[in-house]
Amino acid sequence: MSYEVTLNQYISNYRLTKSMDLGIKDKIAIVTGSSQGLGFATAHALAGEGARVVMCSRNKTAIEQAAHEIHKNTGGTVLPVVADISVPDDIRNVVDVAVNNFGTIHILVNNTGGPPVADFEDITDDTWTKGFDLVLMSMIRFIRFVLPYMKNQTWGRVVTISSIAAKQPIDDLIISSTLRPGIHALNRILTNKYASSNILFNAVAPGFILTGRLSEIYKSRAEKDNSSVEEQILNASKNIPMGRMGDPKELASAIAFLVSEKASYIGGTTLSVDGGLSKGVY
Repeated sequence: MSYEVTLNQYISNYRLTKSMDLGIKDKIAIVTGSSQGLGFATAHALAGEGARVVMCSRNKTAIEQAAHEIHKNTGGTVLPVVADISVPDDIRNVVDVAVNNFGTIHILVNNTGGPPVADFEDITDDTWTKGFDLVLMSMIRFIRFVLPYMKNQTWGRVVTISSIAAKQPIDDLIISSTLRPGIHALNRILTNKYASSNILFNAVAPGFILTGRLSEIYKSRAEKDNSSVEEQILNASKNIPMGRMGDPKELASAIAFLVSEKASYIGGTTLSVDGGLSKGVY
C-alpha cells in the first residue's frame, strides 16, 4: 500500500469520525448532588448528549430550578428528585424513581459536597462519621442499588467525582484527604469483578474548579490568613501549570466521555482533571 493511499484513507476515516457520538442517547443516568456546581455541569453535559437524566439534591427549589434550566438549554428529559444522599432510604428512593419512570439505569455519577474544612484536633467523631456517610457510604449504597440493573443489561458506567486530595492530601481537608482514596480502591475491586459484564467503574479527581464549594474553602482560609478570597484564588492559580482555575464544564466533558461507549476499555482508572496540578507520576 502506497503512502498516498494510506494518507487518503486516514483523512477519510478522520472525516467520518471527527464528530464524536458518545453513544449515550436515551441512556438513563443518575447524577447526585446536581443542583449546582460539578453535579449540575455533569447533568447538563449528559442531557446535552441525549441521556435521560435523574437529578437529586436536598433542596427542592434548587433541584427543580436546575432541572428546568437544563431542559430549557438542552431540550433533554430531566427528572428532579429531592434526596439527602447521606440517608439510605433517600438513595433507595432516587433509584426507585428512576426505574419507575424509565425502566432501568445505565449510568451513575456519584457527586457529593465535601466535608468541612477543619484542623485535626477540632474534628469530632460525629463529624468523621458524617463525612464517611457522605463521601463513601453514599457511593457504596448507590452502586449497591443500581448494580442489579446494570448486570441484567450487561452495560453500566459508574463515575465518582473524587478530588485531587485523594492523590495529594491537603492539610485542612483532612476528612476528604483520608476518605477519598477509598473511592479509588473500591473502583479497582469492582472493576475486577464486573468489567467482564461491561460494567465499568472510574473516578475523576478534580483540582481547583471554580464552584461554590471552592469559594467556601477559600473563604475559610482567607479568614484565618486575614486575606481576601480573591487573593486566595490568585495565589492558588500560580501553582497550576495552566495558570488558572478550571471550569465545571471542563470536568463535565471528561465525565461524559468516561460514561460513554467510547470509553469501553477504561476501567478502575482515576482521571486527573486539574490543569496539571497533581505532581505524582500515577
